[in-house]
Amino acid sequence: MNTDVITATLGMFAFLAVEITILFLAISYFVGVLQMYIPPERIRNILSSKNGKGYFMAAFLGAITPFCSCSTIPFLKGLIRAQAGFGTMMVFLLASPLLNPMIIGLFAVTFGMEVTVYYFSSALLVSVIGGYLLEKLGFEKYVKEEAYVEPEAKTSGCGASCGGKAKPVNKWLKVWQGVWKDFKKAMPYILVGVGIGSLIYGAMPTEWIASYAGNDNPFAIPFAAIVGIPLYIRAEAVILLSAPLAAKGMSMGAIMALVIGSAGASLTEVILLKSLFRNQMIIAFLAVVLGMAVFTGYSYGIFF
Repeated sequence: MNTDVITATLGMFAFLAVEITILFLAISYFVGVLQMYIPPERIRNILSSKNGKGYFMAAFLGAITPFCSCSTIPFLKGLIRAQAGFGTMMVFLLASPLLNPMIIGLFAVTFGMEVTVYYFSSALLVSVIGGYLLEKLGFEKYVKEEAYVEPEAKTSGCGASCGGKAKPVNKWLKVWQGVWKDFKKAMPYILVGVGIGSLIYGAMPTEWIASYAGNDNPFAIPFAAIVGIPLYIRAEAVILLSAPLAAKGMSMGAIMALVIGSAGASLTEVILLKSLFRNQMIIAFLAVVLGMAVFTGYSYGIFF
């Protein structure tokens, strides 16, 4: 491994580890505060899977939240604990990292409105269909039981064990204690995912991707979708990376597949999801994201 690869890998690891840690803690705390003021019943009503409105509300929520794939996990955890509809939670998980305003804006600036509108429409449609099918096929049973459990906050004072009374914890501190407990459980998953993703990012040259994802390769689109999953960088960076790949001959369909694979199901996100889902659910999630990437890529080539 040469010096440039080591430098790129360590630099990406440091950047992602710090970024994901800050985002995880900040978003988890924000969700915890929201749950103090918005009762679970309200969330269940808004994101109910019993009517079509809930699915599109989840997609809208995903589109307006500027989260990357890993940042959706704390928010998803809050939805699980509020017992929102399973199908609508999956729509949010699929749509949030792909449809946020920053990504859509960069798509428009980099590739034009026609490409952007098609990308947005396809990702939105497949997210809603994917969430609906996952619920109807019964994948909710693969959510781990501990994902529904609220972390317990500590109380101050010696408590009954020394004859005293435990003092109630400040509500803001209580939220932070729950967030910190969640973070300690997720930290090993974050470090492993970031480490593997950073190594692949540092060692994978763009020329190699472009050489296998050109217009002359009929399997360029599934190849790009699969390569995108371990290539974890923020979706905004993937779009900027895609511009030189397009100049080197990578098809627009393959670029869309690369963005969806990388932003929609990064390796770090998949490892984090292990703390919430059983393997069957993770495999199903990956299948939906890869299906979305391949469908969007090939259908764009057909229509345009």
